[in-house]
Amino acid sequence: MAILTRPARTDRTRTPDGPATDPSGGPSTARSTSPTTVLAAALLAFFVISLDGSVVNVALPAISHSLGGTMADLQWIVDGYTLMFAAFMLSAGTFSDRIGASRAYAWGLASFTVASLACGIAPNLGTLIGARMVQGGAAALMVPASLALIRQTYTDPGKRARAIAIWTAAGSVAVAVGPVIGGMLTSGLSWRAVFYLNLPVGALGLALLTRITPSPRRSAPVDLVGQLSVVASLAGLTYAVIEGGRAGWTSVDVLGTLALAAVAIAVFVVTQSRREQPMVPLSIFKNRTVLVCLAAGFTINAVFYGAIFLLGMYFQQVRGASPVSTGAMFIPMCALISIVNMAGVKLAARKGAWVPMTIGQLVMTAGSLLMLTVTSSTSYWIPVLLLVPIGLGGGFAVPSLTAAILENVDGERAGTAAAVLNTFRQVGSCIAVAAFGALIADTGHFQRGFDTSFVACVVMLLVTAVGTAVLLPRVTKKGGE
Repeated sequence: MAILTRPARTDRTRTPDGPATDPSGGPSTARSTSPTTVLAAALLAFFVISLDGSVVNVALPAISHSLGGTMADLQWIVDGYTLMFAAFMLSAGTFSDRIGASRAYAWGLASFTVASLACGIAPNLGTLIGARMVQGGAAALMVPASLALIRQTYTDPGKRARAIAIWTAAGSVAVAVGPVIGGMLTSGLSWRAVFYLNLPVGALGLALLTRITPSPRRSAPVDLVGQLSVVASLAGLTYAVIEGGRAGWTSVDVLGTLALAAVAIAVFVVTQSRREQPMVPLSIFKNRTVLVCLAAGFTINAVFYGAIFLLGMYFQQVRGASPVSTGAMFIPMCALISIVNMAGVKLAARKGAWVPMTIGQLVMTAGSLLMLTVTSSTSYWIPVLLLVPIGLGGGFAVPSLTAAILENVDGERAGTAAAVLNTFRQVGSCIAVAAFGALIADTGHFQRGFDTSFVACVVMLLVTAVGTAVLLPRVTKKGGE
């Protein structure tokens, strides 16, 4: 689902209804950039980034048939992308600030396009997983850059909010239609076409970029130790969860990587507490609303992406459906997501973010609970229909969740808080695929793993839904730690 992350800051000042101005008082050169062009470029990048988070799921059995590999290998194809996306999310905004949003967008999109080509021509699983990791790192750079371009161009708060809502909805639609597109391309052409699809999109995005005024740069410190510790902790945790299902939870490799992850997290906390300008100021975690939103974001993504992964494997491995048929199974889920995105935003404006967030999570809970009735002999339409509340509930909650966290931190912390939120969300996706894949790895006990996964979804959603309803403020207030 759609994400929102750290925007680049600029030294320009803004008038409520007019274009940006330089500190000297003169009009900014950004006036020459068409807002429509900027929004189109931002939407294009965000759409393809979000698409690649889900489009591969339906192609996994075909990739396995072509290149070989175990369930753990297939999990890495999905999680390699998500892992690097999450790991570099925190520092991507800072890097975008340093080189300028338009340059960061160009570098990210060019790298993403080249990595997509490498995925498409990959001769083996190792090359494919490596290229997917590069894709994830490039995606992490593009997201804050694309959002920063919107913020720099749309100076009126109302118009900016609508542009960001459209940007968010585009990502939600991409995530939802990903399995459909993946199934059509895999069945009609090849699993490699799933990655070739990004090539013309990348070329178009770079062409649009030539019509956008270069963004300003600003001095921003890079926290190398903090970034490396984030990568080490997430990689260690993901490896342990994936390999635990294959090698056993008490194996030396699994215990060793869990220890590595724990040490890396400790290093991150210590370095952030001592730096004058930390990558993530630990004080933001003192804000109750921030903590609730982080927990809810983690859970919503875990359930949404976990369900797509589980049902993609269920339809093809248990029911023997083709990739195109499997992709079609996700159409009802994706049909209304963009609509409920906007509906959630409107309800939050009237009642507060806690209302759509709570409703959305409870709807997802109902869908996950009913998934426990699905077996190998259940009518195809039952799991198809049960995916709808999981998709709609998430789509209803996410925009309000993002708004809540941004409205409850000081202005200079908004970008950092959004980056942390989306890191938590991507980690949720990554851990869900790792854990659920480990549970269904033994094809002889697929049903048990399937049911256990959705029980976990129900428990997580109930905890975060109750936390949202009880702990979030009824009227959002800006400021405070």
